[in-house]
Parts: sequence; structure tokens; C-alpha cells
Amino acid sequence: MCGFLAEYNLSAQRSFDKSDFLDLLALSQKRGPDDVGHLVLPPLVQMGFNRLAILDTSNAGHQPMQSANKKFSIVFNGEIYNHLDLRKKLNYNNYKGHSDTETITVCLERWGIEKTIKELNGMFALVIYNHQNQELSLVRDFAGIKPLFYGWDGKTLVAASQYDQIINHPVYASKSVNPQVLKLYLQQHFLPAPYGLHMDTFQVLPGEIITFNKEGSKRHQRYWELPTNETSFITDSKEAEHYISSVLDQVVEGQLLSDVPIGGFLSGGVDSALIGSSIKKYHKEAQLFTIGSDSKTHDESERAKQFAEALNLQQSIWKLNAKEMLLYWDEAMNTLHEPMADFSILPTYLVSKLAKKQVTVALSGDGGDELFFGYERFWSVGKNIKYQQHPSLLRKGIYGFDKYASGNKKFNAVLLASGQGEAQQGLNSRFRKEWLEALAPDLNNISLPEEYDVYSYSNSKDTRTLLQNMRHSEFYGMMQKTLRKVDLASMGNSLEVRVPFIDKQMIEASLKIDPLLSYGKNKSKQVLKNILHNRIPSVQEETVKKGFSVPLSAWFRADLKPLITERLLDANLLDFGFERTTIEKMLKSHGSKEQDLKWPLFTLYALLK
Repeated sequence: MCGFLAEYNLSAQRSFDKSDFLDLLALSQKRGPDDVGHLVLPPLVQMGFNRLAILDTSNAGHQPMQSANKKFSIVFNGEIYNHLDLRKKLNYNNYKGHSDTETITVCLERWGIEKTIKELNGMFALVIYNHQNQELSLVRDFAGIKPLFYGWDGKTLVAASQYDQIINHPVYASKSVNPQVLKLYLQQHFLPAPYGLHMDTFQVLPGEIITFNKEGSKRHQRYWELPTNETSFITDSKEAEHYISSVLDQVVEGQLLSDVPIGGFLSGGVDSALIGSSIKKYHKEAQLFTIGSDSKTHDESERAKQFAEALNLQQSIWKLNAKEMLLYWDEAMNTLHEPMADFSILPTYLVSKLAKKQVTVALSGDGGDELFFGYERFWSVGKNIKYQQHPSLLRKGIYGFDKYASGNKKFNAVLLASGQGEAQQGLNSRFRKEWLEALAPDLNNISLPEEYDVYSYSNSKDTRTLLQNMRHSEFYGMMQKTLRKVDLASMGNSLEVRVPFIDKQMIEASLKIDPLLSYGKNKSKQVLKNILHNRIPSVQEETVKKGFSVPLSAWFRADLKPLITERLLDANLLDFGFERTTIEKMLKSHGSKEQDLKWPLFTLYALLK
């Protein structure tokens, strides 16, 4: 992968000299340690690029890159898996090399920006400067796999691969915190697009093109969004499994395109094992990478080993105990160039570190849970569907009676939410309302950003419709957090991670499968589970879903207690309006085991680090 920085400056008084620009570009050096490029396009634009060479490692892939006719200049972070197919369509014979970046420049010459972007299948963030009309466009891939941050105050546009590059630019360094976005971060534990934490800072949405012109105006265009209105499905389970299995193989084969060593992550779960089984068909010498722990509750390395042996693929396992993992805490936390509170950043960082010793590209199983209904929350919301249309008072009565009669074995607190979307949003938040209100009283009367609509869908009486709505919300909600975690952890190790389940072909295929085939108690991801069983029958299906994690609760009470306490109490809390006494109470409550507050404490730590 790569890192870039671009500036589009409409004010001569704000010119940023080359030395300072390159210093800011260097913040993303780990994203691209192989080459550095810089281009000045007077009077408005300069671009910088840190390259991680994957396709065409020669100088023919150097960026920033100009099109042959000098109409377009681009910086591009990502991979285009269908770029060789696009070359066949273009019927162009004057390529200097075989990089996907050069393919994009030819597409832009022939087709223009909109058609080019719609033709691309891959993961990408693009800055495109049109020399003729002096417009600059920011483009992000359809699923939001690659990040694209920007600052815009009407005069100076700064676009970058990392948020810290924006807020360290002199125009944006003194911008105040946006209280609406701060509240959203505390509830969702990351910064969802299109928001930046500070005023006048933003992110490009997945599937969006934003174009700026020299008059200081901008226009937004959403070129792709995940559909929710499918009505025709494959309802036969065998047909569905055959179809998804075939598409997965095609996708993985396409994503194995590389001029450098490539491998895959392997946990004990369904998704990464399926990716591994597809890798085996096309790259028999591929290496798989697994992180293990000394915790019987969380360790998946033994099951992963069974998968690797059944596939007859080489596997590297790095097994650490809690004390050993702690040695890498600071390294992993230093990859957080923006507020992002997912403590699985540590194992993700470690498996990336392991993989980087032998490969430059790894395939990961992320996205399978969102597209194929792998989370418990799909069932948690869906099982109450018959009762969610009842008046609030009646729902409270049903919940209360079930609590008294069976300890809420039949109904959960989701039934008390005012709507299905609110219920789903609540399940994705780990910061309890009472603590949040006490921590930041100034935010109590602050609403979330008006345009934040990830969970804004209407109640449905139909389970299929509900599941489609929930999948859409997961895609633009928690999946975006996962993608940010993977990007930050892998890029901190100069490793490119590809996600076959979020390939355009796989997304479109998943939408054709009847959601009910993977819905019901203990039926999550059933289509994928069946495919895996057919491919690797020797490994028994797991009865309890595991997820490699870290003992953060215990660490916050012992090994990391001094660090967390110092950070949360000595930080400049006035910047956020937090109550010191509330943080002290949270630390005390967690330390005494009265409550497990690792999630809100880590959310604050990630914000203040």
C-alpha cells in the first residue's frame, strides 16, 4: 500500500514550501517505504507520495504520475485487481510499464473520471488533478477499504492517507474539536466517514467523488452504495453454496496478482480458512500467518493449525503470552493516527508484523461477518421482530415479565429500543449512557451530526427486509471501523492487506443470496460454514465462536494501570470538556472490579493518546 499528501491552494498567502510539505508527507512513510515522489503543479497544486511497490516495482510505477497527454496528474493508494482486463478494453500500446497506476491514467484519458472510477474493481484512494480546468477530485473506493482524509476551509484543500497529516498542516493545526463528532466517536468508538474530529476536517465517503474548483466550490457525487432493495434471491442452499464458492475462488485468484511475495492471515474462524482454501488452488507455495495466545478462551492457533495442515500449506505461528504481547503495546498504539478504539488492533498489528517478515501482501477474511450475517446482533434484533411494532408500554411489560419468568431467555433489552435501527446502533456502542452523560455534560444537549444516517432505517415486519437493512448499516458502520483497524495495523508494518470478501464481485454475489439461509439461532454465516465443511471436512465445525483478543480488563487493572491513569488524568481534558472526577470514578470502578469499563476507558485512551 502507499501513503500520499496533496495540497490544492487557492490562497497565495498560504503557500506551503517543499521542505515543510515533505516533512508532513513523511508522517506516512511506513505506508510506503520504497520510494518518495513530489510534484509541483503551479499555481495551485502539489502532490507527494510514499510508495510501497507491489505491481511493477521499477521506476515505471513511480508517483505522482501524469497521463501521457499531460491532462491528468494523480496519486493513488491501493490496488486495482482488474487493471489487466482494463488494458485489454483500452487497446492502448504505449505503456511504459505494467503498474495499475499507469492503467488508471490511460483510463482517465479515454473515459474521464466518472466512467473510469465505475470500471475499477479494487481498493483505492485517488487524488486526480485535471490540468485543463484546474479541478482537483478526491475519490474513494466503493467499500471504504482505503482511507482518504481531507481538510477544507474554502481556500486550502489538504488531502492525505492519514488524519494526522491533516491536523498537523498549519491551516488545520489550531482547529477546535467538533462537539457533534466527538459525541459520535464516544458512542461508536471510531470516526466514521464523512467526519473528522476537528472543524473543517473530513473523510471522503465510501463510493464518493468530491471535486473542487478554483472558484472555491465543491461538488459531491456518490457513484456506488450498497443496495438494500433486492427482491430476487437464491433460496436453495446448495445452489447458494456452489455460487458463492465459485465467486470466492475467482476473487481470490484475481487478488493474488502481485510482483512481490504474497500470503494470507489464518485464524481459527470460517472466513480466513475459506480464503486459505481458495489461495491453495492458485498459489500452492503461499505462506499463512497465525497469532496465538496462552488463553484457552481466545486462542485459535490450534484450530488454525488444523486448517493449514488439511490444506497442506506452510504456516507461521507466533504464540505469545499476555506479558509478551504487552511488549508491543506502544508499537501498536503508535499506529493510531486518528482516534480509533478497537483493542484487537494489537493482535492485528502482531499478525501483520509476523507476515511482513516473509511477504509484502496478505489476504484477510474481513467482511464475511457483515455480508453473510455472522454477528449475534442480527439474531438479537431479528428475534423480536413480531413484537417491535407494539406500543412502548406493552414492550416494556413483555420484557419485564420475561425477565421475571425466565431471566430474559426469550426477549432481550433490544425490545425496549424505539426502533430496530436504534437497537442495532445501541448494540454497537460500549459506552453506557450514564457514564457518557457524567463524563461530558456539555455534550448532553449536543445532537449527533444531522446527516449521520447509518442506522436510520424504518422498522420492518419482514425478516428479510430487516436483515438487508441491518447488513447495510453494518457495512457502513462497524465494518468501517474494522477496515480502519486493519489498515492502520498493517500499514504500521508496511504490509498491504487485501480483503476478498469485500471485492466488488463478492459483494454483488452476497446480495443475491437469501438472507434467511444464514439467519436463526446458531445459523449465522451458515452458507459459508457449509462451503468450508465441504472443502475441509476433516476440521470439525466450532461450537463456540472465538475471536483472538487481549486481556485488556486485567491489563488496565495491573500492567497498564499506571499508563492509563496518567494518560487519562494528565491529558488536557479541557479540550474535550470531560469531567476529571468522572474519569477517576471510572478508573476506580474498573480497578475494583465493580464494573468492566475497558471499552469506555480504551475509547478515552485512544482519543487522548
